[in-house]
Amino acid sequence: MIRIAISTDGNQVSPHFGRCATYTIIDLEDGKVIAQEVIENPGHEPGFLPQYLRKGGVNAIVAGGMGPRAQNLFQEVGIDVYLGAEGPIDEVIKKLQKGTLIAGESTCTHEQDSGNGDCDHHHD
Repeated sequence: MIRIAISTDGNQVSPHFGRCATYTIIDLEDGKVIAQEVIENPGHEPGFLPQYLRKGGVNAIVAGGMGPRAQNLFQEVGIDVYLGAEGPIDEVIKKLQKGTLIAGESTCTHEQDSGNGDCDHHHD
């Protein structure tokens, strides 16, 4: 079984993993969704989400994008990162079930000039 966290805004994949409203957590086994739940984003602090999701048994994350520093933090705790996803959550889950979701480039393609390596395009 694999547990996957998908960054979610409404019924769409969120363009930024750390700034989404919720996460859709699915458990996949032999191509079937055996469990699915939506959890609130517990907050965006550097280094928190990788540990939080790892403790919840998450093996992989799916998002539109995330900064390179965050990608490294997830990989350090053994969570696979799949970026470039977009569209309705249901379609992404179907692709995950079939094994056809293709990881692409992060949708965070703007200049990262904050000096901390984070993706900053959603700061208000």
